[in-house]
Amino acid sequence: MSNFTSLFNSYNWDAIVADIYSKTNADVEAALQNNKRTLEDFKALISPAAKPYLEQMAQMSNALTKKRFGNTMQMYAPMYLSNECQNICTYCGFSLTNKIPRRTLTDAEILKEAAFLRSKGYNHILLVTGEANKTVGVDYINNAIKLLKKEFANITIEVQPLDQDDYELLVKNGLYAVLVYQETYHRNEYKKHHPKGKKSNFDYRLETPDRLGKAGVHKIGVGALFGLEDWRADSFFTALHLQYLQKTYWQTKYSISFPRLRPHTGGLEPKVVMEDADLAQLICAYRLLDEDVELSMSTRESEKFRNNIINLGITSISAESKTNPGGYVVEPQSLEQFEISDERSTETIAEMLQSKGFEVVWKDWESAW
Repeated sequence: MSNFTSLFNSYNWDAIVADIYSKTNADVEAALQNNKRTLEDFKALISPAAKPYLEQMAQMSNALTKKRFGNTMQMYAPMYLSNECQNICTYCGFSLTNKIPRRTLTDAEILKEAAFLRSKGYNHILLVTGEANKTVGVDYINNAIKLLKKEFANITIEVQPLDQDDYELLVKNGLYAVLVYQETYHRNEYKKHHPKGKKSNFDYRLETPDRLGKAGVHKIGVGALFGLEDWRADSFFTALHLQYLQKTYWQTKYSISFPRLRPHTGGLEPKVVMEDADLAQLICAYRLLDEDVELSMSTRESEKFRNNIINLGITSISAESKTNPGGYVVEPQSLEQFEISDERSTETIAEMLQSKGFEVVWKDWESAW
């Protein structure tokens, strides 16, 4: 099997949906009793039948997380470098169809943003751009990594999918991790939301984690954007993708994020609403499936939700995030990719975590670990 596409194509979306929704209380109880859980168990744990078991799942998830990660919580910050984009994406404020001022940071501006984040204590940075190959392609990203590798211990990127040799170049110059979300694993729905641009190529995006694994990237982040399709089915395929990657590129570390659609310019209403209880159930289900995977929570979510969810399996959170290029100090009024919900300062989040018994970690685990 050369890449994940071969495995993915052997599954039928509708059959997976039917299987998840057919799970019973007995299936859930069996899954909870298993010491080593399978994808079949995961289906049960994300099914409607598991809702009455959420408190039990939460307690088990908390115990597993403390066993593996102790009382630590990693903190990171996104740095948006550009809102230029050649893609049309129905759910994104940076979409080519949105007539907005476009902005790409210069070297001096990148360093200004970096200085602000370093002053806040961050040593783990997430660089984000739109997908515009001519202006924020490999050369631009490579230059940004070179500029920042002396400033931060860990540099992660969330940019357009690249070829394997491009990732190898970036790793050589200091790239630590890459986040690449499939958005939705439903082929037909994916096409509806990505009608134009390089991102419209479903298979190229699907195979990006394979290229990352082959390029030797230290950590790969996967996930889906909840609201585009049935969240349970998308979560199953994310778990399938994760287990394939862990088996194929076993030396690589992995993380999962949980973005829900947020308001943005040219906004899209969710096709499927994911309630807070649904997201809590899903986070617990992932932890019960895999006690080692990093589970990350962004400022998309509300203050109240984030305060509670950190005890259920989350190991990494962002704070004080700006989703516009230069949003910290260079140009605070530039267009956001989406609205954040938790607007508390870094200091406030750190104090909240410490008050709940967490040790705040400002960078990711060293490669040697």
